[in-house]
Amino acid sequence: MYADITLTVDGRTHELRVDTRTTLLDALRENLGVTAPKKGCDHGQCGSCTVLLNGRRVVTCLVLAAAGDGAEVVTAAGLAEGGDLHPMQEAFMDHDAFQCGYCTPGQICSAVGMLDEAAAGWPSAATPPRASAEGAVAELDDTEIRERMSGNLCRCGAYAGIVAAIGDAARRTHAAAASGIPRPAPEGGRR
Repeated sequence: MYADITLTVDGRTHELRVDTRTTLLDALRENLGVTAPKKGCDHGQCGSCTVLLNGRRVVTCLVLAAAGDGAEVVTAAGLAEGGDLHPMQEAFMDHDAFQCGYCTPGQICSAVGMLDEAAAGWPSAATPPRASAEGAVAELDDTEIRERMSGNLCRCGAYAGIVAAIGDAARRTHAAAASGIPRPAPEGGRR
């Protein structure tokens, strides 16, 4: 059985016909030629296929493309605006937070989504109970970042750089917000 769906990927709208068993990952890579999300485990365990789907981070190997009909998908390639890197992309470059680069697009999308979750007050297993009960924003120390990013694996072991990059991007974002520097509002997950 086939379904006609519409996906907006990195700001471009696409209409396509997919088998209803096709994952969003396969639709992106095979039908649309979008190669930022990588096929790692194909079981939702490695995070290399992570994108932002309507502003929330998801592993695309576990989402059916037909279920995403009408959705906005932002990949790591779509985070940059007008030729300027996204602050998370800059931080990954500044901290050399990658080696082979295979997991990097998923790591970056997951980190962007994770920062939004933390800013919204969503607790993790590492969030102190008092902060969780009060709905306070958890301090994104290294332990908190590691816990929130635990679904994204790096086969090269670049975790020290990844954690440092995410912490740096979180501080930059917080400093910009505290100084009153306008930050573009998310439009369907894009920044």
